[in-house]
Amino acid sequence: MDLLKWLIPPSVTVPTWMDVIIAIALCGIGWLFQYFVIKKIINRIVVFLENRQRNFQATVLAQFNKAIRYAFMASVIVISLSYLIDVPLFTHKASKNFVLSIIVFFAFKGVYDVLNFYTKQPLPLNGEEEANVLLPFFLRIGKVLIMIFAMFTIASFWDFNLNGFLTGIGLTGVAIAFGIRDTLAHVFGGMSVALDNPFKIGDWIATEDQKIEGTIEDINLRSTLIQTGDKGLVYVPNSYLVNRPIYNLSRREKRKCEHFLYVSTENEEESIRGALSAIQKEIYLHNKTEKEMIHVFIDEFYPSYYRVLVRFYVASNDTAVMLDVRQDILFAIRQIVEELQIVLINPTDEEWFGTKK
Repeated sequence: MDLLKWLIPPSVTVPTWMDVIIAIALCGIGWLFQYFVIKKIINRIVVFLENRQRNFQATVLAQFNKAIRYAFMASVIVISLSYLIDVPLFTHKASKNFVLSIIVFFAFKGVYDVLNFYTKQPLPLNGEEEANVLLPFFLRIGKVLIMIFAMFTIASFWDFNLNGFLTGIGLTGVAIAFGIRDTLAHVFGGMSVALDNPFKIGDWIATEDQKIEGTIEDINLRSTLIQTGDKGLVYVPNSYLVNRPIYNLSRREKRKCEHFLYVSTENEEESIRGALSAIQKEIYLHNKTEKEMIHVFIDEFYPSYYRVLVRFYVASNDTAVMLDVRQDILFAIRQIVEELQIVLINPTDEEWFGTKK
């Protein structure tokens, strides 16, 4: 009992075994009540809100579930202790501050759980898809601010001198800032990524130097988690991404297909023109190609062959669809070349291949 004199008055009634049993019984009843009554009430309210399409309110209440129950149990324990020592702990200054500190802690804990839920779930609060990047990033900052604000709020109950503490934190922060310049660069890089919104979670990106290519899995304060094509996970510092051109391949509405044919100069000009027109017609008639931009022309001339550029766009960002269309066009080109008896050449070794006259 001497260890509790800092918290409660020295005139404490020594509890009997019956008082101990009653106090334990109160705690047991309180635990059963919060588990079988309060928990079920909260769950039913959550289901009711979800049925009314109030998903945000339902999520907030669900995340506050544990905080509410823990705060209730803390109150029950304080009431049990008050009965045990025959001292109203809710009225004494020190014990009152202790109770308030517990209640404030669980209140902030509930807010922290809500922020943590939306950090792990890349879902925007306002239903706009573009908020997927900003939400997890700034909620991580919000979690840190919540912990700091909770600490200061609880410290104010105990008349803690915050001025000296804040001064020390400021001086220490300046010293630490010089030692973590690289980390700060990554953090500000992450803020740039969040504000510019060049990509979001789930996007397929590639850097200009092709060193990094993959799907965005997560964006945090210091780095971005990318899943590469071989299913590996790479943590890329945000400053690295900010300082390089980024191709957001997921935002493409069409895919370019480009192929070269090397036509021998032995072919007649009329035959070559007819083949190019036929290839262009086949590309145009395909139901998955863009009709506005189809290029089938000779773009380079060499002593023994012409280089023919075949370029078109597929109206899909799906790689499988693009490859399927490209395959169809290549088969069509082969058939046209064979029907018109166009002679092709391999410019690397000057060996002829295809149908000869």
